[in-house]
Parts: sequence; structure tokens; C-alpha cells
Amino acid sequence: MATTKATTTATPMPTEVAGPHLSWNVLTDVGELVEYHFMVNALLAGGLVAVMAGAAGWMMVLRRETFAGHTLSMMAFPGAGAAALIGIPAAWGYYAFCCAGALAIGRLFGRGRGTWSEQSAGIGAVQAGALAAGFLFVSLYGGVLGDLESQLFGTFLGISDGHVLALAGVTGAVLLVLLALGRPLLFASVDAEVAGARGVPVAALSGAFLLLLGMTVAATSQITGVLLVLALLVGPAASAQAITARPGPSLALTLAIGLFVAWLGLGLSYFSVYPAGFFIATVAFAVYLLARLIAALAPGRRPAPPSAEPAARGVIA
Repeated sequence: MATTKATTTATPMPTEVAGPHLSWNVLTDVGELVEYHFMVNALLAGGLVAVMAGAAGWMMVLRRETFAGHTLSMMAFPGAGAAALIGIPAAWGYYAFCCAGALAIGRLFGRGRGTWSEQSAGIGAVQAGALAAGFLFVSLYGGVLGDLESQLFGTFLGISDGHVLALAGVTGAVLLVLLALGRPLLFASVDAEVAGARGVPVAALSGAFLLLLGMTVAATSQITGVLLVLALLVGPAASAQAITARPGPSLALTLAIGLFVAWLGLGLSYFSVYPAGFFIATVAFAVYLLARLIAALAPGRRPAPPSAEPAARGVIA
């Protein structure tokens, strides 16, 4: 009885995986980025939040309220969880919880009583409560966590034209208010006691700035994700202020670094499988290390802190 050997031909596996890849030609890569409308929207949104976060973050770092900013970024976490839990757009949860957190922290700063350690302890308590609420909302959420993970770690997908317009409106409002409050707010930030003696409403300015900071965090969270929003708030401002303490150049450098960090982070995320927030935070940290290195190369340079005199003249006038 003859036996027949069965021959099988193995189907070759594909050698290439579909998806974008970085090349050595920067112009080609940039051309690929702007070829898709969703990526153009991501770059526009990233530029808007970079400018807004840079301006608010510069003042936040100057006022030594980084811990308050970090707490507000944590407020976006329960906001994202609550929005997913009740089925509303994530942006509503961001703005509701961040602004509520800003009002709560503003009462701690605005009272003018207690030491700095007591105030920071109160802010830490607010942050702990926000984290507890966020974990509760995530635990109660019964759906697929994929969308929630995008809200936590950032994504460049799903940014519509309406989303860009909304971010443009928020950015314009925040920048206009910061411009209107800039001189007295700078004066109160540099020397609160003297500013109060000159009639500057220090407590009201502090509360207003924290509310603006909360709106900035809520808007920025939609690009970087709620867990990495501090990268755009602190990184560019800290890098710029490490290089120069002059208010004008420092603020301009902050905005330039913020745009660079946001656009490069979004571009790297497009060519990778990792979320946008990871690359934005990594680039921001690398730029900060470079800024510290530049500052260390000039050990004799001891820049003076921003002077309160221009703000004082603006208040008196």
C-alpha cells in the first residue's frame, strides 16, 4: 500500500507591520504628520495648551505654588473617572473638579493665617481626597477602561475641530485675564506684604489665579492626560527660570519651550505605540536637565529675582 507524503507550504509572515515610522528626513516626517486632519488638530490643540500652560505655569513657579498645581492636576483624575462613570464628555469632569479644587485651595491661601507647613498640609489633604474619589469612580466604572486610560495618559486621537475651537476660547480667556492681572499679580507674587500695604487685593488675586490655574490644568489634561499635566505646567517654566530670571525673556522662553515640548511629544507619539503624555513629560524633563546644565556652566552668574518695582508702579498708577 503506497503512502503519500503530504507536503505543506508555510505561509510567510508579513515582514512589515503597518504603521508610521520615523525616518532620517525631518521634512518627510513633518509632512506625514500634517497630512492627516486629526494630527493637524492635535498639533493645534497642543500648541494652544502649551501657550496657556506656559503662561500660567510661569506664574505658578514664580509664586512657589507648584504643589498646588500638582494637586489641581490630581483633581482632574476624579474628574475623568466621574465623567466616564456618568457618561458625560470628559472635559466637563475636568473643568468641574479642577475649578472646585482651585476654590478649595484658594480658601487655604486666601485666609492669610497659618504657617506655610499648615497650608501645604491642607493642600495635601485636598489631594488625598481627590485621589480617593478618583479610585472610587474608577472602581465603580463598569465599562472598558481603554477610553479612561487615554484620559489618564493622553492621546492625540479624537481631537475634533470643535474641540480645538473650545480650547482656543479657553486659552484666549485665560491669557486675557492673566494679562489684565499681570502687573498687580506679579507685585503680589514677589512681595505680598508690601503689595498688601499698597492696597493690592492679595487674597483676591491669589484666588483668581488659582481658578485660572484650575482651568489651565483642565484644558491641558485633555492633551497630556491627567497624570502628566504637570510636565507642561512646570517643565518649560522651570527650565526658562533656570536660564534667566528676567521676567520678559523668561516668560518668552517658557512659551517657546512649551511649544517645542508639546509638538515634539505629539510627533513622537504619532510614530510610536506609547501615549502622548509619556513623550511630552520625557521631553520636558530632558529640556529641564539641559537648562540646568546651561545654568551650571555659568557658576558666577547669580541672576536677581524679578523686581517688584514695575508691578508697584503699575499699581500706584
